[in-house]
Amino acid sequence: MARVGIVGGGAFGTAMACVLRRADHEVLLWAREPEVVAAIDGEGVNTLFLPDVPIAAGIRATNDLGETVRGRDFLLTAVPAQHLREVTGRMRAGLREGTPVVSCSKGIERGSHALMPEVLAETLPQAVVAVLSGPSFAREIASDLPCGVVLACADAAIGAYLARQISSTRFCIHRSDDVTGAAVGGVMKNVISIASGIAAGRRLGENARATLITLGLEEEIRFGVAKGAQPATFLGLAGLGDLMLTANSLASRNTSLGVALGEGRRLPDVLAERRQVTEGAFSVEGVAALARSLGVDMPITRALDAVLNHGCELDTEIARWMARVPGAAA
Repeated sequence: MARVGIVGGGAFGTAMACVLRRADHEVLLWAREPEVVAAIDGEGVNTLFLPDVPIAAGIRATNDLGETVRGRDFLLTAVPAQHLREVTGRMRAGLREGTPVVSCSKGIERGSHALMPEVLAETLPQAVVAVLSGPSFAREIASDLPCGVVLACADAAIGAYLARQISSTRFCIHRSDDVTGAAVGGVMKNVISIASGIAAGRRLGENARATLITLGLEEEIRFGVAKGAQPATFLGLAGLGDLMLTANSLASRNTSLGVALGEGRRLPDVLAERRQVTEGAFSVEGVAALARSLGVDMPITRALDAVLNHGCELDTEIARWMARVPGAAA
């Protein structure tokens, strides 16, 4: 039995607490919101972020970040991407040298354009950083439905240890050493899912959605390779698998955001209605900026950035993007 700390009491952090508790580990879950702690400890459910899903018995929640970090065999971070640096900066003093820290956040930091494992490497230099990514809706994980994910760690021994501790017959882990590729896959599936949702909301048809998703995967691969990732990573669970799930499901916050935009709603209005963070809305700008600096051609991402962050008209950007589709008439 391991002593595990999970930093982030949202839907995914709660779901991973269930996975680890079912594996008979001691699990302490940190949440920023006092009402989340009270509900988990008192009612056995995260009423704010994962309502109506009873969680595994024996999970303890706390608002004390230091207690969550100190003396743990390994940690999982599942806070929104734009808050990761602030939270992990507060964790640094209590973290033992060599402690594995697994990033479950899927995003890119605004301003620095850093991927989540890059943020962890900067804020927690004493940690061994890993990434958990793949097709993994939190509600299904918490309900103990089968799931397959990638655990990426550059240290093979630590990666093997983490896989043994976290995996089960219902939560299958595929090991990788491509930390960057797993992180890029988690970012890009959210970006492309917004585009897929826009196509659905604009009633462009399933052919258009399939085209967007396929060409979006090509953008993902180009971007990942430019960042030093392995191309094969994007044909596995952390790439194509996660993209298939997210971009084709209205249960995805990013796809449903795209649908709302395609139907003519304004981005601030849609986000204001949501308690949970829609990571793709904040990742588009960083991916587009980083792609420009790397010299990577990403027309779908660029069109999304123009619409979400620069006030450009949606139909104009769709037409401009379609003119760029390989094989389109000159």
